[in-house]
Amino acid sequence: MHAWSPERVADAAGARLLTPGGGTGPRRAVIDSRAAGPGDLFVGLRGERVDGGRFAAAALAAGAWGALTAPEHARAAAADAPEGAAVLAADDPLAALQRLATAWRRALGAKVVGVTGSAGKTSTKDLLAGMLRPARRTVATPQNLNTEIGLPLTILSAPGDTEALVLEMAMRGRGQIAELARIAEPDVGVIVNVGPVHLELLGTVEDVAAAKAELIAGLPAGGTAIVPAGEPLLEAHRRDDVAWVTFGPGGDVSDLGDVEIPFDSAHMRRNALAALAAAHAVGVRPSGRIEVELSERRGQRIELERGAVVINDCYNASPMSMRAALDELARAPGRRVAVLGDMLELGPDAVRYHREIGAYARERADLIVTVGPLAAEMGGDHAVPDAAAAAALVDRLAREGDTILVKASRGVGLEAVAEAL
Repeated sequence: MHAWSPERVADAAGARLLTPGGGTGPRRAVIDSRAAGPGDLFVGLRGERVDGGRFAAAALAAGAWGALTAPEHARAAAADAPEGAAVLAADDPLAALQRLATAWRRALGAKVVGVTGSAGKTSTKDLLAGMLRPARRTVATPQNLNTEIGLPLTILSAPGDTEALVLEMAMRGRGQIAELARIAEPDVGVIVNVGPVHLELLGTVEDVAAAKAELIAGLPAGGTAIVPAGEPLLEAHRRDDVAWVTFGPGGDVSDLGDVEIPFDSAHMRRNALAALAAAHAVGVRPSGRIEVELSERRGQRIELERGAVVINDCYNASPMSMRAALDELARAPGRRVAVLGDMLELGPDAVRYHREIGAYARERADLIVTVGPLAAEMGGDHAVPDAAAAAALVDRLAREGDTILVKASRGVGLEAVAEAL
């Protein structure tokens, strides 16, 4: 957006320009006034407790290019705005942020890949970005900016010469993937898998599939849908006007060929097949070793001074991702320690899912520590109520040669265990 005038930024956002601003546009958008600085457009969003628009003046004082807020805050900010600062008013700042992102996505002309799934979407996004970067100027979703707020921020962070956008798309209920697809207008949609997640809101795995398939519905005619081979839950969402590419055993993309990835677990190789199919769809043919930087708390291996290794996979958890992580742990040398917390939002069958994971874990781990009331149903060797207790216990139990898997839903906060170790 840097080459855009303030008037063009306002028009793209559907906002009113209250002060003229400078001659060029912003380099990115931010929603935290503390992070706002020169070249930034601060967007003041209404939160449950605080309206971010209250901090517009502070953002401008810190040197922000401009501020986009609700009218009452915009008028106040405009009254004392520094010379050259742009102040934009919108009745719905979030909708304005999303409109601006869509306009910038269109202006870039980059190929856009949307990635969703019940498990593994973040690592698939990271793998795809690694495959594209040697051949295309690529911007990918950082960390967890995969929501109706984070996705437009990712798009607006893309420089003007970006050739590929890899956008992770998260959801908890119906309509959310559709909303993200409307903002991003993806050319390629990747559904990594379908499994039991967010069942409290969605009800059944069939409903999960339908929610994920909103990405397929959001593709343009002539786009490409990339789906797991042999996934019957997605067949009802097949479109005749988009290319339908399958990956995995028996699929259109079933082998990595001469592509090498720095992981040898089965689930990461399957994610890499999805990424490879997406790379082909945007015209890139990766080869050789792919450099991949995994997002935080998504399976990073951390070597401890005491001689143990932590697999830090505590960002989120579902039955599907738990099994994949435990399979990885089972291949580790030495004593295998599983620190497993509650898997949230599984609905009325939550206890059954936890007991099934407990049985699965007992075949793959030598020592199991469960964290939380649902995880206690797994029947581990030690059961503790919360992350703080788990951190203290595992710190005492850990010894040289251990491989320690730490995994739970985000709400459990098991990063405390990895940080304590």
